[in-house]
Amino acid sequence: MQTFLLFTIIILSVVLMVLAISKLKMHPFIVMLLIAMAVGLIWGVLYPESGLTPTEVVNQVKGGFGSIMTSIGIVILCGTIIGTILEKTGAALTMANTILGIVGEKNSVVAMGAMGYVTGIPVFCDSGFVVLSPISRALAQQSNTSLAVMATALSGGLYATHCLVPPTPGPIAMAGTLGADLGLTILIGLLVSIPAVLVAILYAKKVSSTVNIPANSEYTLEELKKKYGKLPSPGRSFAPIFLPIILIALASIVDFPSKPLGTGAVYQIVMFIGNPVVALLLGVFLSISLIPESEKKNTLDWITQGVTDSAGILAITGAGSSFGAILKMMPIAASVGGLVNSGLGVLIPFIIAMILKLAMGASTVAMITTAGMMAPLMETMGYTSPVAKVLVVLAIGAGSMVASHANDSYFWVVSQFSDMKTEDAYKCQTGMTAVMGITIIILLFIVSLFI
Repeated sequence: MQTFLLFTIIILSVVLMVLAISKLKMHPFIVMLLIAMAVGLIWGVLYPESGLTPTEVVNQVKGGFGSIMTSIGIVILCGTIIGTILEKTGAALTMANTILGIVGEKNSVVAMGAMGYVTGIPVFCDSGFVVLSPISRALAQQSNTSLAVMATALSGGLYATHCLVPPTPGPIAMAGTLGADLGLTILIGLLVSIPAVLVAILYAKKVSSTVNIPANSEYTLEELKKKYGKLPSPGRSFAPIFLPIILIALASIVDFPSKPLGTGAVYQIVMFIGNPVVALLLGVFLSISLIPESEKKNTLDWITQGVTDSAGILAITGAGSSFGAILKMMPIAASVGGLVNSGLGVLIPFIIAMILKLAMGASTVAMITTAGMMAPLMETMGYTSPVAKVLVVLAIGAGSMVASHANDSYFWVVSQFSDMKTEDAYKCQTGMTAVMGITIIILLFIVSLFI
């Protein structure tokens, strides 16, 4: 009876959450907080021995919110500031041009996917698509290719790292909630994102090529460069992204149980500069150095915009952690022992995230909610090793990809900036994101069999 009530309450809470966000247009922060409190209060009334008194419910909500802010709040703020400055200074355009130079204009579809892959690490996929869409148009016109092909490849590249690689807010929030090592999550996320991008490029060439959309480009590539004026150099443009990633990854390596660098001064220095807070803060200062003298007056405004843009993500992340804290007080782990032997493994978090994504549209909300639901189950399901925790993070990320459709703001950004009719967007964007997510979960499931 307890198990039946438990899952009835959880399912109803998720349904109410979806309805409130999707139909009533309430902000996810308010919805998730109210749902967390309601679930805690109801369970406390039904089972007083759980310790969920009204006062304890409030304490758990506050504690859950505060704990996730302690671990990743500053990191999210810094990552958002870096992305804003890279966008404003034209550094994102420099990165795109550099990748295009390496890949070659003949491989323009591959170049668009690669541009998205790199740009999606610090920049929100919506913003990244808006910034890079003029390049997409120029390349489509220059290569006499349908704009649908270029847009699909770009969208897929951005979406892959947006859903799978910290310091994008969703993945970093999941890593914090599930206790996954951040450096390892970045390294494995970057690797797993590659087949996701390759699938998007293949989908663009095979499926989106059947949708003919004229480029109608206002500028050529050279005119775009002139429009931005003097752009930052490639080395300086990539540095705010790659230096923090390298430092965080290096700290994870030196902290292996074998302690390859020992535990002396070198170890302490690497662990300090490789701490995500310090590494991302260094990235912020590197991004600020990109601002030309003529734009220095805008430095405060740009940083403020980054802080403002991160506020919504911080609020949702904290509320999701509050919901997770309440769920941890409920006997979920004891009630789902059968899942351990079900053979589903990483398919479970994938399916939960996919359902939430399809229902609510917001990938980040789906990621954070699913991570909160999975946190009490990690030990019971055997996901205790560092790699296993990362696989769960990536499985949730894959589920949150399936699929971008009409209730997702990114769906409309891609369609509107690529002159797609709604039916074309379903074919290109929705189909592509579904194939990406399914491909990644198949890959993760196979890997999980050997972990």
